[in-house]
Amino acid sequence: MLETRPLATTFGAEVLDFPISLDTPAADSILIKTLWAEHKLLLFRNQQLDEPALVRFSRFFGDLEIHVRTEYLSPEHPEVLYVSNIQENGRKVGILADTEVGWHYDQIYLPRPAVGSLLMADTLPPEGGNTEFADMATAYEELPSEVKTRLAGARAVQSYEAFNRAYSVPTNKEQKARSPDIEHPIVRTHPITGRKALYLCPGMTTKIVGWDEAESQSMLNYLFEWTIQPRYVYTHTWQPGDALLWDNACTMHRRDPFDQSHRRLMKRTTILPPDRLAVPV
Repeated sequence: MLETRPLATTFGAEVLDFPISLDTPAADSILIKTLWAEHKLLLFRNQQLDEPALVRFSRFFGDLEIHVRTEYLSPEHPEVLYVSNIQENGRKVGILADTEVGWHYDQIYLPRPAVGSLLMADTLPPEGGNTEFADMATAYEELPSEVKTRLAGARAVQSYEAFNRAYSVPTNKEQKARSPDIEHPIVRTHPITGRKALYLCPGMTTKIVGWDEAESQSMLNYLFEWTIQPRYVYTHTWQPGDALLWDNACTMHRRDPFDQSHRRLMKRTTILPPDRLAVPV
């Protein structure tokens, strides 16, 4: 039986004394999958996790995506994206903004958006670089009923280019072709649990399709402010050996700034959803 402790009021749990490795039993991974569906975000402390183990453990939860930013992928394991300010030969080895990174969902801009992400702390600055997560399922459930009615069936435009203009290096021509602006429902039905959550973020959501521009911006501003109320947010202060597995269908996240004179290297895998809705029993 796996022991856990809560991280925040509405979501998040630390799984105690659970070493992730290439030898992680399948039965334990099934238990972790159940906890992940229940808590939306899982923390594993004190991990000694190399890239093969990171990839293998991530595959228990679904197929893995090869990120569009191929210049920042692991040379040996392209399923692993480097998030880093470390420079080699005059260029960063990973994708990382020099300042804070605004609220976003990973891969919300793709036709088959991610259902999960696993991020491993490799090298950390002495302070700063905290990551905040917002519980978008509870935020949706607690919306006023009249707002839910207005959002029923609504779709919004998600733009990776908008995110890159604000926080990252622009994509090249090939990458732009792989990540054009796309529409998704504002309320996403979770592809595993069937639970509904708000599916929008300040970093990439630019407008509500078919709405007047002023009306669209007013609603988006309202939702952006609603979803980051303290009762929906968990702030993670990273420690060496931390690994965080979050549900990317019902939590968005952001990173605080840190002193760029210090090295930071994180390694991330991105988990794709199943082909059809599969609600655990």
